Amino acid sequence: MRKIIMKALLLTPNWVYADDGLNSADTAWILTSAGLVLFMTLPGLALFYGGLVRSKNVLSVIMACFSVTSLISLVWAVAGYSLALTDGGAWHSVIGGVSQLFFMNMNADKLVGNLPESVFAMYHMTFAIFAPALVVGALVERVRFFPLLLFCALWELLVYVPICHWIWGNGWLAELGVMDFAGGIVVHGSAGIAALIGAVIIGPRRGFPKTPLMPHNLTMTATGAGILWVGWHGFSAGSALMANGSAGMAMLSTHLCASSASITWIVMDWLKFGKPSVLGAMTGMVAGLGMIASGAGFVSPLGALVIGIVAGIACFYSIQLIKQRLVIDDALDVFPVHGVSGILGAALTGIFADVSMGGIGIVSEQGVLNQFLIQLFGIAVTMIWSGLVSYALFKLIEKLIGIRVVPEEEASGLDINQHDQQGYNF
Repeated sequence: MRKIIMKALLLTPNWVYADDGLNSADTAWILTSAGLVLFMTLPGLALFYGGLVRSKNVLSVIMACFSVTSLISLVWAVAGYSLALTDGGAWHSVIGGVSQLFFMNMNADKLVGNLPESVFAMYHMTFAIFAPALVVGALVERVRFFPLLLFCALWELLVYVPICHWIWGNGWLAELGVMDFAGGIVVHGSAGIAALIGAVIIGPRRGFPKTPLMPHNLTMTATGAGILWVGWHGFSAGSALMANGSAGMAMLSTHLCASSASITWIVMDWLKFGKPSVLGAMTGMVAGLGMIASGAGFVSPLGALVIGIVAGIACFYSIQLIKQRLVIDDALDVFPVHGVSGILGAALTGIFADVSMGGIGIVSEQGVLNQFLIQLFGIAVTMIWSGLVSYALFKLIEKLIGIRVVPEEEASGLDINQHDQQGYNF
């Protein structure tokens, strides 16, 4: 998956791609990590997002998370995995091959490095699910169910799969030396810009920004946030694809970054508003998790702590910029939290991964500045590709079948008019 980067960094003499046969310890860890990442989406993200919307829309958000999980799992099995992470032959720098469409050549004995291919494919399926599920958060409380699912399926194939291949499938961005350990670019950057584009095209919720659109259940959100924090260790430490020191360092760095980002956000709230906010503490934690994604296995624990401080400050002001200055209704702050953290974290990886900063080393032989520029190029490519394709998909779906509910349906809530059920029966 990260062959060029890992060979360049020489993390271990016989990395994952060495033909050493099945490693039971590595397999057990990646099986566990796959469960942890899926746990992040269901129930983690579902509860986190569900608590942040108004009570009349809570089921629609949970339903979206469950349905996106199911749908993207099928998309990944049918074509996503094969196009993202298998050999594309003459076109390999751009896209993967078709040898594993429908998982048709997969069996229990086939290995990818030291792992069964089934475990490798399942682990990456959980990443493929999480990316479009993030986008949902920007569009809640005003989009129709089936057009949303259509967008997620098409976005997965046209945006996530190519970017995943370019960086993790040993495609052209990996060949340039772009470093992304656990998805700062592939997941958070690509999903963040798609969320921003969708929020602009679909428009704000009724009443925004004059009417406060308050979360209905912060206890539910806090539960989801806790699950995200725990599950994220499968996201970052699992990306080592081995049960080794790299996984341990990724887990430690991830936890420290989330912790420092959360404390930083609490201090920012305290200074600006006079009291620390529960939602702020949780949001800061998520921002830290997003910002460490690219560098989790590359940077030192001290570097991760500093990156967390940057996450807390940058994402704090990004929310104000998007919602107050630009008046864009990214409902659950997907771009200012996930997009901004993924982008900045990927850029900072090019600096803090260097040995002089305590990291394990960078890919570029020309030094930190060159690696930083390579990181910026990878970020720019991702933002442009995801932004353009997302814009085209939103516009096309809107024109063909419509994507936004009518005002009366939005006023009554999506739980009733989209799913004919209610989250609460008072």
